[in-house]
Amino acid sequence: MWVVGNWKMNTSLEDAVRLASDVARAVGAGDDPVSVGMCPPAIWLEAVSERVRASSVWVGAQNVHPGASGAFTGELAVPMLQDIGCTAVIVGHSERRQLFGETSAFVAQKVRAALAGELVPILCVGETLNEREAGDAERVVLDQLDASLDGVSDVQSGQLVIAYEPVWAIGTGRTATPEQAQAMHGAIRLHLTSRLPGVHVPLLYGGSVKPANAAELFRQPDIDGGLIGGASLDADSFVALVEAARASV
Repeated sequence: MWVVGNWKMNTSLEDAVRLASDVARAVGAGDDPVSVGMCPPAIWLEAVSERVRASSVWVGAQNVHPGASGAFTGELAVPMLQDIGCTAVIVGHSERRQLFGETSAFVAQKVRAALAGELVPILCVGETLNEREAGDAERVVLDQLDASLDGVSDVQSGQLVIAYEPVWAIGTGRTATPEQAQAMHGAIRLHLTSRLPGVHVPLLYGGSVKPANAAELFRQPDIDGGLIGGASLDADSFVALVEAARASV
């Protein structure tokens, strides 16, 4: 099971340090059946990495550029993220796709760069409300998945994580029912099994997971945890999600 916090563009330095410290203290060190990660804003990555170092919590970035270096003002490369302790990176989030015009072809470049640099890419896919209401949700998600994995080998795919995030349930207070979430996760699992036989890829749900709905979502057979937005900004809520994931293992 995985519980990964995506802080998005939130927190001050003081907030970030306090939140990281509180979560690290609660999660503790040593072996854990749940992989717990935090993805703070890039400017706080180093400070957060320092605060969680003595725990089993890992740190990931919210974005990466596919180039190793160059004239890309404002961007971060895989080697830079490695140097400050990142072990994973979110790629293809719906906000990057919709607000910043990132195509699945560009996302695929990021996936390949992360894998080549031994960062775990947490690849996000998901449909809009209009696409779901038109009956196109599964086609849209699987098309995004295939295009975003272009050029990824079977061997590399063993280091991949997929997050299904229905765009209509992100930051809206709406949540897919456990049955809806499981149906899409099941379709993704079946598709990946045919494309990558013998490879188990963790599938996370990323649509407004909260302590109130986490246990039921995490009990679904093809949901391997959550990519957490708003609830990751409160230590008590985030730790409650970790405990729900532990109870489902």
